[in-house]
Amino acid sequence: MLRLTKSLIIIALGASLAACGDSNNNRSETPPEVVSPPVVSPVVTYEFTIQVSNLTAAQPLSPIAVISHTKNMLWEIGSPASTALEVMAEGGNNSDLLAVDFATAVASADAPLPPGSQVTLSLTTEQLDSLKISLATMLVNTNDAFTGLNAIDVSSLAVDEALTFTTFAYDAGTEANSEAAGTIPGPADSGEGFNEERNDVNYVAMHPGVVSQHDGLSSSVLSSQHKFDNPLTQVVITRTQ
Repeated sequence: MLRLTKSLIIIALGASLAACGDSNNNRSETPPEVVSPPVVSPVVTYEFTIQVSNLTAAQPLSPIAVISHTKNMLWEIGSPASTALEVMAEGGNNSDLLAVDFATAVASADAPLPPGSQVTLSLTTEQLDSLKISLATMLVNTNDAFTGLNAIDVSSLAVDEALTFTTFAYDAGTEANSEAAGTIPGPADSGEGFNEERNDVNYVAMHPGVVSQHDGLSSSVLSSQHKFDNPLTQVVITRTQ
């Protein structure tokens, strides 16, 4: 009986030791690795306001188009106008300009800008290195005159710093300056806007100005009040953020 009791004790001790061994093995297992979520950097944005004043006496400006970009230009003196510029310069429609593939951000006025009036647009972009701002608008009481700014470098502007410019008249060179009835989209005529036919010199140049009916061009629908001189607009670009 005593032997049986000793045997049972030995068996119990062995089982107990085995259990302890299992417990130690469990405690020594490597805990699962905790993976921290990636750190997401906040998006940095840069904001600019563009204030445009119409300095002309009787030339409403088509809705102002403003584009930020890091490469290319909207036009080049002596080179043919792009189709997007032609559409805007002949009819005031800026939608193709706003859709250019090199734009990083765009903004547009909601309506034409009357003589003596002012409009302010806001532009937000996530890129500042090599950043440029361009602006374009049509003098709607002309065949294809436009004005604007072309690739102004704003990359070094500090917050609250501003640049002020005056702009000049350009001729898209895509439509003859006939001033004839039915060819001018503005209120002086309410005629045709964009026409895909190019019947002028086919390159951008400084605009020679209006030759009205009061200057002896009897076929012109324009009067002396529609004449203009440079500068046409004042533009203030301010970095606000």
